[in-house]
Amino acid sequence: MEFFFNQINKNKTYSENMRTKEEDVLLIKNLKNRDKYIDIYISTKNNINLNELEQLCDAVGWVKRPLRKVQIALENSFIVTYLFYKYQDQKHLIGFARATSDNSFNATIWDVVIHPEFQRQGLGKALMEELIKKLRSQDISTITLFADPEVLNFYKNLGLTIDPDGIKGMFWYPL
Repeated sequence: MEFFFNQINKNKTYSENMRTKEEDVLLIKNLKNRDKYIDIYISTKNNINLNELEQLCDAVGWVKRPLRKVQIALENSFIVTYLFYKYQDQKHLIGFARATSDNSFNATIWDVVIHPEFQRQGLGKALMEELIKKLRSQDISTITLFADPEVLNFYKNLGLTIDPDGIKGMFWYPL
């Protein structure tokens, strides 16, 4: 299912929406998880550990992809956003999303994933809001994504709509 996000926050200026540098930002302090309290961070640095990303995707049942191709996809992404927590001085990846773009008008969001242990806690929403905010700060006006039927309501609740202009996407797949 293809979604479109086409909302402009006219109450904020470009500079208010734009971070001047990539940084780790504390998102949630003291989230209880498995009898311990952890701090959740969000980042837009494109320094993902590919093995951790593969483990995250594996945790939600996604089909394995060649790491070489995942690396190329990350290198060619316009924005990469992810969630992690620190434990014993190590980062643990718990959420991820990325976007590709024409750097002018359009962007498409890909690979939105939250570890099952952390789902239904608002983290997916925070991840998507940050990604959309970053895209809008670059003056991207049309944001699309593709979603499985079981998560349609999640994206609708974020303000995305299903194919508002009746445009039908087309795909080409190798035989």
